[in-house]
Amino acid sequence: MDTCTCAMELLGMLLFIGAWVCTLVTTILPQWLTMSTALLPIESYDLGLWETCVVQDVGGMECRAYDSLLGLSRDLKMARIFMCSSLGVGFLGILTTVPGLYVINTCKDQEEVRTKRVMTVIGGVLGIVAGVLCLIPVCYMAHMAVVHFFDDKVPDVVPRWEFGDALYCGWPIDMLPWESNVLCYSDCTENVVA
Repeated sequence: MDTCTCAMELLGMLLFIGAWVCTLVTTILPQWLTMSTALLPIESYDLGLWETCVVQDVGGMECRAYDSLLGLSRDLKMARIFMCSSLGVGFLGILTTVPGLYVINTCKDQEEVRTKRVMTVIGGVLGIVAGVLCLIPVCYMAHMAVVHFFDDKVPDVVPRWEFGDALYCGWPIDMLPWESNVLCYSDCTENVVA
């Protein structure tokens, strides 16, 4: 194995781990949706998967966790499930990929090398699935924010939810597993077939 391929695999693995960490941060961030009112311009509200926050202009931020799972909206429950599933599948993909890297020397014969490559490909597929599982709630929450923002039944003076920082973090994160797969698994097909 040449050093260029090993370097690409390590870079791909770092991207994969970075995507998982960023997915975790997106899941924890309380800024999925934000709302600023014209009546009270010194305060804005943030809606997250786990808590809601009131942010004041002077720098204070007061957050409160949701009291009950049963009281949550269907959208938040769905987003929680998909984001936690994405974290679980992504972590499983990382655990599957690491033993398959060429820098981990555990193989003695050709059959074990083939097994390593298959494990790496399975880890890559799990990474892509984790990215799709993260993309679903991010896009759905953005869609619901747009639908409610342009609802003609609501008067213009009523404040509306807008995109928060977590949504802007979630969209590029979903591309990291694809990029890591291109780097990490570019030579897998020829090694599995050979």
